[in-house]
Amino acid sequence: MPKESYITASCVISGEAIFKNNKEIFKQEADNVESFLVAAYKNFNIDYPKYYKMDNLCKLGWLASEVLLTGSFPKNKYEPRDTGIILANKNSSLDTDIRYFETVKTIASPALFVYTLPNIVTGEICIRNNFKGENAFFIFEQFNPAFMQQYVQHLFDIEAVKAVICGWVEIVGSKYKTAMCLVETGANENNISFSVDNINHFYQITNG
Repeated sequence: MPKESYITASCVISGEAIFKNNKEIFKQEADNVESFLVAAYKNFNIDYPKYYKMDNLCKLGWLASEVLLTGSFPKNKYEPRDTGIILANKNSSLDTDIRYFETVKTIASPALFVYTLPNIVTGEICIRNNFKGENAFFIFEQFNPAFMQQYVQHLFDIEAVKAVICGWVEIVGSKYKTAMCLVETGANENNISFSVDNINHFYQITNG
């Protein structure tokens, strides 16, 4: 029998702004994407030095997960294996692939090479939060809420997980956007059902 599932929190980062549950909580103009991501990280008083070593795709996704979970997800709410991460984008790790290719012309950079897979961002989020449930990273031509809803709902229905972080994490050069939601089974105070329409609603909070 299908389980009822609900969006219990959402985070969107786009256009030099960060939104939590559809409300803007941070905005700052910056010279480039990396400067914006570092400024946002400092604004939220996060203490995780490894953040500075991540590539921009990981910084973007990891920061969104921090904003998403803070105040919304008690650390000990579920066992580690009960929380999964399902993410997607269009261009895989192309942003870092291009930068890594440039280093190959002289001395290849091991620091960049380790980020030439898109699922590294899911790994960084799992390490930070000790998540050990189902995780996957898909590549689509565009944001695909129907697939996301179906895939995540199936995980709930077969009782593989009790909570899932899912969404879109995309960056190439100066163009970027991440839209993540936390989905759990059972009713919550907002009762935002995990439907295709509601996934689209939080994704479209900005035009970025």
